Amino acid sequence: MSRWLTNPLTPLALAQFICSFAGSNMNVMINDIGADLDTTVQGVQATITLFLLIMAVLMIPCGKLTDRWGRKRCFLAGLTLYGIGALISALSPNLAVLMLGNSVLEGVGTALLIPPVYILATMTFTDLQSRARAFGLISGLGGVGAAAGPLIGGFIATAITWRAAFLFQALVVAAIVVLSRRLADPLPPDPSRPFDVVGAVLSAAGMFFVVFGILQAGHGDTGLMAALLAAGAGFLAWFFLHLRARERAGRAPLLRLGLFRNRTSNLGLVTQNMQWLVLMGTSFVVAVFLQTVRGYNAIETGVIFTSATVGVLITSLAAERLSRKHAQKRLISAGFVMTVAGIAVLLVLVGASSRVVAFAPGLLLIGLGVGLMLTPSVNVVQSSFPEEQQGEISGLSRSVSNLGSSFGTAIAGTILVSGLGQGDRTYALAMVALGIFALIGLAAAIRLPNDG
Repeated sequence: MSRWLTNPLTPLALAQFICSFAGSNMNVMINDIGADLDTTVQGVQATITLFLLIMAVLMIPCGKLTDRWGRKRCFLAGLTLYGIGALISALSPNLAVLMLGNSVLEGVGTALLIPPVYILATMTFTDLQSRARAFGLISGLGGVGAAAGPLIGGFIATAITWRAAFLFQALVVAAIVVLSRRLADPLPPDPSRPFDVVGAVLSAAGMFFVVFGILQAGHGDTGLMAALLAAGAGFLAWFFLHLRARERAGRAPLLRLGLFRNRTSNLGLVTQNMQWLVLMGTSFVVAVFLQTVRGYNAIETGVIFTSATVGVLITSLAAERLSRKHAQKRLISAGFVMTVAGIAVLLVLVGASSRVVAFAPGLLLIGLGVGLMLTPSVNVVQSSFPEEQQGEISGLSRSVSNLGSSFGTAIAGTILVSGLGQGDRTYALAMVALGIFALIGLAAAIRLPNDG
């Protein structure tokens, strides 16, 4: 036990756990939060999506700030912001304050603390096997946090109150701060490192408008949705033009365009985006469907996700052993195959039976599949670049993953929420959409090089 407490990986893995937990635990508390704060399913969905989106849009600039401020300093600053946000959320009297605490402060805190997690792990463990072990623990606990979020959140919300789930987060963050005392930063901070403010604003604006535009589909305002999507595309195009111009002028950009010329990394980023899109999308769709259509409460809904949690645990804990026997490409591909199979089982069994047990096989397969590919996907991307580029690629990697999470909640969630009165039909449409994204991830995995 003492070795675990003094292990430098422990606070890093727990940090990833609690941030992933925050992204999914609210899914089972939608009815409780809605009744307490007098809001709708769409209001809670917007809060969850905004939290995931703020993480995504700030992950790249925060990854760059680790070079200027130091990795450990950013990690602790992020934990502090996150803890304050959790306490505000626990005390929130209305949806606006909940958004401030959960979406904004916890989102910004997560964006600050997550890039150092992967940078520190990459710099500390240099060979493939030890790095696979580190990423296996960190990514595995991240997957467990996302999968177990509904179970833990449902238990707390039913046994105490939904507000206590945020107090739980604050307590975990406090424990991580204490455990982080032994963390050492391999490199000193460099305050002279330039920071591309314009690039940070353009990238954040582009991603924000794209996801916010998708959310408008649930309100039926196609004109506003098209305008927001066009604005997002425009900002992103401007962002890449800005990067090219800044590089040509000999100035350091937010991201070097060379990061996007690495084929292996690009394919790995696609698999990361798709796996989190499917995991978080499934979590939201199944949780909302059970509560609003089937009438389950928070704990009943959370218990159903136990099979997904078990699945993630089984395969993620075996990450190191599996990496010694199988190529990363094979593991990622197998993970997507299992995930597609899980979605198919969810569609078939849930459509054929109204019993709660019908959800277990599909969620178990999805959990097994996601847990199998979490570690190799991260390893493929991080290992594609030298140490001096770890700040950039870590920020990009985490941004792409969290953008996938926000896409999953926004796209699949919007399909479901837009027609809750139609019950099984919109549930099926949302799951089919997630299945298509899983197939996109499989196609990217198949194209990875054989030694990747």
